[in-house]
Amino acid sequence: MLREVIFTKRVGVPVKNLDENREVLASVIANRLLKQLSNMKACEYGYLLAVTKLISIGEGDNKFSSQHILFPVDFRCRTFIPVDGEVMTGIVHKINECGVFLKSGPMNMVYLSSRLMPNYYFVSGENPIYVREDSSKIEVAPMFPEVDFVLKVSVPAGQEQKGPCK
Repeated sequence: MLREVIFTKRVGVPVKNLDENREVLASVIANRLLKQLSNMKACEYGYLLAVTKLISIGEGDNKFSSQHILFPVDFRCRTFIPVDGEVMTGIVHKINECGVFLKSGPMNMVYLSSRLMPNYYFVSGENPIYVREDSSKIEVAPMFPEVDFVLKVSVPAGQEQKGPCK
């Protein structure tokens, strides 16, 4: 499911990036924000896909470091989070007797267990596949076949992520 979420993030800009008036260009702060976000992992809001709007840049603060100025930045971001029961499409990367590994959207590796594929039977060989009685197949091929699957989301007790994205 795609969602729009508003985040506030503190963006550090090196003091050397100040111009002669001791000001920082908004484009420098935006570039630093994007660089920071590119290193973020998925969080409670899902995968961060794109910054859709830069809402505001607050006043800079350098009391934590003399070499960097921290700016609070409010921005709107499009996120993707899979929800229980959602039908998704993925590209098959690897097949073994335990299941299928596929890529779906921003998720690089999704494991689909053979137990969750009723009526599919594993056929081993040089190019292993799963086949159903009606001859439909799940296989890895140069044409990147896509597979629809229904997602079952479960988080072990005590492992729920709390707080803002980090």
